[in-house]
Amino acid sequence: MTDDAGWFSEAEATFGDRLAGARESAGLTQKALAKNLGVKTATLVAWENDLSEPRANRLQMLSGILGVSLGWLLTGEGDGLDQPAGTEPISGDMTDLMIEMRSLRVQMIKSAEKLGQLEKRLRTALREEG
Repeated sequence: MTDDAGWFSEAEATFGDRLAGARESAGLTQKALAKNLGVKTATLVAWENDLSEPRANRLQMLSGILGVSLGWLLTGEGDGLDQPAGTEPISGDMTDLMIEMRSLRVQMIKSAEKLGQLEKRLRTALREEG
């Protein structure tokens, strides 16, 4: 494993992308890694989807379990994964589209969570009135 500027760089990938890539490279399922870390699978999924971030102690554990440097997990620089074989560089336009899509996906997930919270509040308010 080496640093490969570009593929997992901060401009091309998020923390969640690097975490998911390292987990898959290590041959671990989300459930198995979550169990090794002592967290719920939903917590790990949120990290991989860039909805939340682990605390420092979990970052250290992730780095050790996945065999990548802490710096690489956070920024894409340092000892991490190589670019997958057979992949070609992505053009700037495609990269911009992918970044925009990732951002929209995160917004949609957060909006869905917010909608669920509002629905719960509404149900509670309706029960209290009735």
